[in-house]
Amino acid sequence: MTATAHDARTTTWQLDPAHSSIEFSVKHMMMTTVRGRFKNVHGTLTGNEERPDGCCVEVEIDVSSIDTGNADRDAHLRGADFFDAEQFKTISFRSTRVEGHPASHGDRFRVFGDLVIRDTTSQIVLDCTFEGRGPDPWGKERAGFSATTEIDRRDWGLKWNQTMETGGVLVAHRVRIDVEVQFVKAD
Repeated sequence: MTATAHDARTTTWQLDPAHSSIEFSVKHMMMTTVRGRFKNVHGTLTGNEERPDGCCVEVEIDVSSIDTGNADRDAHLRGADFFDAEQFKTISFRSTRVEGHPASHGDRFRVFGDLVIRDTTSQIVLDCTFEGRGPDPWGKERAGFSATTEIDRRDWGLKWNQTMETGGVLVAHRVRIDVEVQFVKAD
């Protein structure tokens, strides 16, 4: 197949931020789970449906849009102890490969890619589910996906913590990430 024929079947989809969420959860004091989300997210999905293994997902997150429901905690997370949002304004993800062929609602697949936090890049694997595809009331075509992964925040230099008198740490090292995204096919 020529590059031109391949390009003709490549489609671009834009993330719909109003119908998407990137959320995280982490244990606090080893006993409760604190949840948060990023409210300002942009992304693009580019691919050929006949060759989904060659698709590319690129996502950019505005670090300052972090929201855990607590202004003091959010300010601490934006600060130098954690994300240092003043110096490192974005978190980004770019897929490197896809395993599986998500053709029908409920199909599971895996997306491998590079997650960049604080200018540090580490590969992660997203366990994904194809949630469906279809037209919306405004004549656009949409596709939905969910994904989960778990990371160790220390891999990106997010090492701040406090040891507790009873043992353990104030903030767990493991962070669960849950993604629900909807993409709109570009015209």
